Amino acid sequence: MMNAQKNRLYRDVAFLTALRPYRNYRNTESLEAVAAYIVEAFTASGLQVSLQKWIAAGREYTNVIGRYKGDMPKRLIVGAHYDVCGDQPGADDNGSAVGGLLETARLLGEHQPETDYGIELVAYCLEEPPFFGTEKMGSYVHARSLFEEQVAVVGMICYEMIGYFSDAPNSQPFPSAELARRYPGTANFIIVVGIDRYDAFNKSVQKLMADRAQIDVQVVSFPAETGATGLAGLSDQRNYWTFGYPALMINDTSFVRNPHYHLASDTIDTLDFDKMREVVTGACHAITHLEVPTTA
Repeated sequence: MMNAQKNRLYRDVAFLTALRPYRNYRNTESLEAVAAYIVEAFTASGLQVSLQKWIAAGREYTNVIGRYKGDMPKRLIVGAHYDVCGDQPGADDNGSAVGGLLETARLLGEHQPETDYGIELVAYCLEEPPFFGTEKMGSYVHARSLFEEQVAVVGMICYEMIGYFSDAPNSQPFPSAELARRYPGTANFIIVVGIDRYDAFNKSVQKLMADRAQIDVQVVSFPAETGATGLAGLSDQRNYWTFGYPALMINDTSFVRNPHYHLASDTIDTLDFDKMREVVTGACHAITHLEVPTTA
């Protein structure tokens, strides 16, 4: 059983949130320290590690890639971004997700699950402004490289803000009345977010997560035509749609729920590591149990 460990998640988020200067695009020394930390974690987990570098606004940035069963022709991508927006610790956005990615690496290394596809873990830089929505995003650089290399990508799963929850009644706001009618009013669930073009992929991940995680797992598929510009496209998964790959994010509803979004108050003490552990446990079950079409 691949059960995530709360103490390891906490340790990773504590490292990320304690870094000074803050890990935004201006502070490349801090971003390099994060990349080194991720390389060490991936290597210790037995993954095949490589770096992907590019230039943006005159500075060099890095994606850290770790491959499990890297010789398999088909590949599932699992990613999270490690930069923050401005001068803030970024516990939920996106320290929680990086912790989830590193714990996924550790569980793969410890349990060596049998899959008929390789799993590529990617820690991205430059998800946040001013590069969000541009071809300088680390996830765009990575997705384009897969397309150019003609990799058989079976899908992409993005960890994006997975640590903020509340058990208080009516703690979950919604951006529309329609969504409020469809989803729980208490902010103690996690949600799989994608577009309707890949609805089958979205629902398969949601079901597999729900089969394993001790947390409510919801799913929403927004219209594809509004995907990249709407709520579904607010993280790295958006760039994989550009190249025709199924992609989704696992999310705690971000700024809709979390009042600390992109603020100095996004600190480690605001996170619920018990629920975060269940999210990662469920996600790892989905990551290692997908039914991949033979034509993928």
